[in-house]
Amino acid sequence: MTERVLDELGYYLLAGAGGEGPAALPREARRGEELGFGTAFISERWNVKEASSLVGAACAVTERMRIATAATNHNTRHPLITGSWATTMHRLSGGRFTLGIGRGVAAMYAAFGVPAVTTAQMEDFAQVMRKLWQGQVILNHDGPIGKYQVLFLDPDFREDIRLGIVAFGPQTLALGGREFDDVILHTYFTPETLSRAVTTVKEAAEKAGRDPDKVKVWSCFATVGDHLPEELRLKKTVARLATYLQGYGDLLVNTNGWDPAVLRRFREDPVVLSVPGGIDHKATAEQIEHIAGLIPDEWLEPSATGSASQCVDRIRKEFDYGADAVIMHGCTPDELEPVVAEYRIATGG
Repeated sequence: MTERVLDELGYYLLAGAGGEGPAALPREARRGEELGFGTAFISERWNVKEASSLVGAACAVTERMRIATAATNHNTRHPLITGSWATTMHRLSGGRFTLGIGRGVAAMYAAFGVPAVTTAQMEDFAQVMRKLWQGQVILNHDGPIGKYQVLFLDPDFREDIRLGIVAFGPQTLALGGREFDDVILHTYFTPETLSRAVTTVKEAAEKAGRDPDKVKVWSCFATVGDHLPEELRLKKTVARLATYLQGYGDLLVNTNGWDPAVLRRFREDPVVLSVPGGIDHKATAEQIEHIAGLIPDEWLEPSATGSASQCVDRIRKEFDYGADAVIMHGCTPDELEPVVAEYRIATGG
């Protein structure tokens, strides 16, 4: 009997950008497909995680699994380059590519001289891509993504390419429902936040005249079982959440209704202040242990931890809270194998 494809489950390639770096991607992609994951996601960092290169490699070494960016940014490439890249990957993979975009970190963009991404730009971009993929010629475009005398790829294009968006706040979530096929949420969303986000997406889809069931909302869910060494588990949970708190703590705390006084104490802690960069990449094991004492258990609860069976029980609750699909975030396919095996037992396949 052939094991079913787990279309409702995804994972990230090069989770955390550690280990071998991009050289590990082909093996991780093949391994994820062997385990039955429905989608492999690729995030972009401006070092050795350039999205178009990684997508090409992942599409080339897999045969069934969907490959999705979550996320790249629409304003770091000319729209024709992005449209051509997406069509190339769509055809290379036999229709398995999803182009997922996101807002990015505004402070980093400002430092690099890249304009901040707006909701209006992402909506305009999605509409332009849909037109280009249907072979349309766009003349004298003057919209949020910029002014273009001509935008055009190929008159024969009739490409049905999925579009995804990484969403956090209500405006972006509603945009996901109006214009996108996949909406990827942030990690460490509480059950209440997840349910609220799903409702926002689905209601926006319905209001736009779309079938809300066809907009897939992904819970991005840290999955770190206790079969992994404790030091590694802390890096993948405490250190990762701490890095989010460094980058956009106010947004995450406000979204989840957490106590801002805890965030303030975290930011003022001398150990946190002494880490020269992202905690998940730069902190020592001793520093991470200290930081673990600054983060309440409540903040780490929206994750799958413990035994493989406990992980699966918690993952399945995400579907009860409204998610259409779950990304097992933060671990490689080999690290996720026991959880996936237990998931198959628990779901009868």
